[in-house]
Amino acid sequence: MFAIDHIPVDPPLVLAPMAGVTDRDFRLIVRRMGGVGVVTMEFISSKGLMRGDPQILQRLTFSEEERPLSIQIYGSDGPTMAEAAREVERRGADICDINMGCPSNKVLKGCAGAALMGDLKVAEEIIAAVRQAISIPLTVKFRLGLDDRRQNYLELGRICEANGVAAVALHPRTARQKFTGSAAWRHIAALKDALSIPVMGNGDVGTPEDAARMIRETGCDAVMIGRGATRNPWIFCQIAAHLSNGDMPQPTWEDRRDLILDHFHTIIAREEPKFARFKLQTFTGLYSKGLPDSLKLRRQIHSLQEPEQFIEAIERFFDKLIPRQAA
Repeated sequence: MFAIDHIPVDPPLVLAPMAGVTDRDFRLIVRRMGGVGVVTMEFISSKGLMRGDPQILQRLTFSEEERPLSIQIYGSDGPTMAEAAREVERRGADICDINMGCPSNKVLKGCAGAALMGDLKVAEEIIAAVRQAISIPLTVKFRLGLDDRRQNYLELGRICEANGVAAVALHPRTARQKFTGSAAWRHIAALKDALSIPVMGNGDVGTPEDAARMIRETGCDAVMIGRGATRNPWIFCQIAAHLSNGDMPQPTWEDRRDLILDHFHTIIAREEPKFARFKLQTFTGLYSKGLPDSLKLRRQIHSLQEPEQFIEAIERFFDKLIPRQAA
């Protein structure tokens, strides 16, 4: 069985942190479907947390049902990251994760996320400071490097291992690539060969067969899934069934409609209208990717002003799909 220090991860499947996506509602959707070993909160700014930013403090809310839960933090200096990690532990997280892989310009400009791969001395200072500050398991997520000429993921992996990190996760693209091209899984295998601590593989897993192939080809200890879960929240239970030589039927259009509507009603009930509209736009775009005739829906949502209009748009969209599936 795979474990992160003393935390069992069964099955060996992890929901990746995604800004604006892996909030409490989405984590609970995935957790209640089953098949996920650990869920990860959307990443948290260490500076914002230490300032007591109300939006960040609200994001830190979670329920016992979500455990085991990892909270990911990002920042550019050891002392602030250490204080943020202490707060993460104080709030009851099972695992603290350091973001050293985010390629967004906003994070990079703050010398955080994947930017730390450009200065491994600072990266090591942060890892060491956080490890000393907390007693819960520490993990680190990173990429290949800043670009093709600066692929230093093996060195960073060894730094993590030497400083008491319990497990690492690798998304085998460079920061410059962001999410373009293909994830080069051979690098996950190289990292696994180089380290004695567990390695989680991340990138381009969209089906149960993808997950099984990643494990087979790389020897990784667990599979971490991000974008694949937003398009198909059933993916974890599907993979778990596949890995145990079972099978799970594909969700019907009715299943998809009901999941989306339930999620959207929760958002509307919980969030202020302006913020609810933003989340509804985000999740409509994510949930509809790959569905027939969904481009029109994604274009339509940008003109919607009231949260209840999203409910109507989803109902009309699936009213056209459901008869097609039954035919």
